[in-house]
Amino acid sequence: MLADWWQYDFLRYTLFSGILIGLICPLLGTFLIVRRLSMMADGLSHVTLSGVAAGMLVSKKIAFFSAVNPLFFGMLFAVVGSLFIERLRKVYKAYQDLAIPIILSTGLGLFTVLISVADGFNADLYSYLFGKIVTVSIEDLYALIGVAVVVLGTVFLIYKELFAVSFDEEFARVSGVARRSINLWFMVLVALTIAASMRIVGVLLISALITLPVAASLQIARSFRQTIFFSILFAEISVLSGLYFAYLFDWASGGTIVLMAVLIMLVVLGVKKLRVIMR
Repeated sequence: MLADWWQYDFLRYTLFSGILIGLICPLLGTFLIVRRLSMMADGLSHVTLSGVAAGMLVSKKIAFFSAVNPLFFGMLFAVVGSLFIERLRKVYKAYQDLAIPIILSTGLGLFTVLISVADGFNADLYSYLFGKIVTVSIEDLYALIGVAVVVLGTVFLIYKELFAVSFDEEFARVSGVARRSINLWFMVLVALTIAASMRIVGVLLISALITLPVAASLQIARSFRQTIFFSILFAEISVLSGLYFAYLFDWASGGTIVLMAVLIMLVVLGVKKLRVIMR
């Protein structure tokens, strides 16, 4: 069974993609949760989904775009959506969280209209919704590698600035940190990560992989760096075990990965509760 993962190209693409997703999703998710923007991934995922639908529609109607991967349309829509969210957060300063449901509703409405214009539900769209192992291509892997390099490079280069903006934006501003530019770039990174991860986890479930490992990590971590470390560890276990069981039983990879993440969180909560009782 394990030998299959090295024998077939699509399984190798899936494995490498899964490892990268397990690295960058909780990494960005840690900063998102600290910022109290855990629902950001949900909003952007719906916008990304409308971008994929638009890509499928355009490739169907215009021959020139027939060879273009809908993933890139999803990335474009996700980036535009992230820019709009950041703009709306400035407009509704007292109600910044209102920007997320606005974008989420817009993305879902646009997706619904595009699907109706395309005359039905494309079977390939299922893999974008819930993730599917056999659909991961070399193009998807390359896109994810590019996003992962940018995300890791950004966190490495401006970790202190990201940390400051995430915990106390006003203090960061007084300290001379370019918070607006950092916030904008961070939103773009989240958007690209969501779009690049949809083939494995599914666009409707990607927010779970961004938040659940962090939620489990927060129960045991004693510092922000530990939170990041345990989040990545839990995410990698969820992804690898989820992909294995999805392949073994022919399940949707996204749902299986999310269930593994939920199981890990429940185990962590149970162990913590048990320790409290035994004291």
